[in-house]
Amino acid sequence: MKAGIFFTGSGPILVLTTYEDLRHANLVDKLASKGIKKFIACEVAEEKARKAYGKHFDVIMGDLRQTDDLRVLDYDGHRIFLNFSLKEIGEPLLFEP
Repeated sequence: MKAGIFFTGSGPILVLTTYEDLRHANLVDKLASKGIKKFIACEVAEEKARKAYGKHFDVIMGDLRQTDDLRVLDYDGHRIFLNFSLKEIGEPLLFEP
């Protein structure tokens, strides 16, 4: 499982995915179907996300209504920025169709 912060036009979201690349074509298609057509993505350590979100992380992982390849852990940019230091995130990956 990979965790990544996606900086989108409406603000950052924290996503969990089974794809190895945050720019994988199938992931990009899923994001596009939700209205996210271009983004800047930065990987974050899954363990850091698990620790920061605790029980909520477990609930999201156990939610059978979501698919395994894309789960939104957080869509509150303020909270995401409180939970992760900019020093903890990976190099930015740019995507634009």
